[in-house]
Amino acid sequence: MSEQKKLHLISLGCAKNLVDSEILLGGLKQSKFNITHDPTVANTIVVNTCGFLDMAREESVETILQAAELKRKGILDQLVVMGCLSERYPHELAKEIPEVDRFFGSNDHRQIVSFITGKTFSRDDPLFLRSILTPKHYAYLKIAEGCDNGCSFCSIPLMRGLQKSRPISSIIDEAERLISIGTKELLLIAQDTTTYGWDFRDKQSLADLILALEETSDDLEWVRIHYAHPAHLSQSIIDAMGSSSKICKYLDMPVQHASNSILKSMRRGLNQDGIRKKIDSLRKHVPGIHLRTTVIVGYPGETEDHFKELCDFAEDIRFDRLGIFTYSEEEGTLAADLSDDVPRGVKDERKAVLQDIQAGISFENNQSLVGKTLKVIVDEAGEEVAVGRTEYDSVEVDNIVKIEGKTEPGTFMNVKITSANEFELIGSPKR
Repeated sequence: MSEQKKLHLISLGCAKNLVDSEILLGGLKQSKFNITHDPTVANTIVVNTCGFLDMAREESVETILQAAELKRKGILDQLVVMGCLSERYPHELAKEIPEVDRFFGSNDHRQIVSFITGKTFSRDDPLFLRSILTPKHYAYLKIAEGCDNGCSFCSIPLMRGLQKSRPISSIIDEAERLISIGTKELLLIAQDTTTYGWDFRDKQSLADLILALEETSDDLEWVRIHYAHPAHLSQSIIDAMGSSSKICKYLDMPVQHASNSILKSMRRGLNQDGIRKKIDSLRKHVPGIHLRTTVIVGYPGETEDHFKELCDFAEDIRFDRLGIFTYSEEEGTLAADLSDDVPRGVKDERKAVLQDIQAGISFENNQSLVGKTLKVIVDEAGEEVAVGRTEYDSVEVDNIVKIEGKTEPGTFMNVKITSANEFELIGSPKR
């Protein structure tokens, strides 16, 4: 009997890419390949690339080159590249890195498995059941692919295409499968979760999906919503969030900026006043909600006055979590036609200033939690200290809770907070 071939998968980029990788692994699960974590013993390497922003593209290219070197040395038989970068620049990459056997797009799972295994799949074959790469107690649930928004700075529609929402029935089926294997927290993702269902002939909405998820098993305790566009956050969605027992009091809602002129140039669909009204409604109808946002500094034409508006806005709104990107020109976008006139050093300085503002807000917010008891889900458990999150914190990007004592991953527990800094809460289980 011939030895089973080994496959190594490298998944780069965002959570949406991670789901794509999980689907691919699910398709390979029953194949002749064993999955290995060691690239030096693999017969085949698949690199799932990210094409968003310079740093991500550079990381993707470097990763492909490292795998190509293994092939040049005769260690690797086959090199396959998929994902956003592959979707956007297949011909350029093929010319520069001839060691790659085949380039595929982000959603070419069946074609990739067929290419690697030689097995063919018909068009009506069911979707592959995902092989989860996260700890089993949480999983990402992608509700739509692509994006119809025309934000000036963003190349995602060029790589992922227009929005294609999944039917609610399909999403619920997958949610129930995930729950059956131990998932307790679902993180809803799409390029824009708030436009979910708009592309259906009989329009559905994120509010409808929230109501459907509410009917799933009680074993699912938390549902977390990411990437909400403020211009598309309807009152019906806000009301559904407020009435749900499963939706976390948390929303990841990128505002991108606060200056009206910059927002207009970015084609964001709302001015600052409009964003403020959405935030006011969220805080009114979902009491206790914690808001995460991201902003871009150094966008073309951003003056010191524009930046001060952004800083004043951040200080006034007091977002619970705030991520900051420095503007990076994306080929083919509308903003690429504008002069990238903010020097790199100024972009970095502005990012640092805003980081300091947010660090102060985060410290004050966390200090206010000292002495309180919070429900926490445990992500990692050591012999003496465990690491978890509250419902106000998402995976990898937000605060963590360090818990004294030994416990098990995936456990929910009440933790009394004894101390805090800008990014961490420290506490002990409340018996």
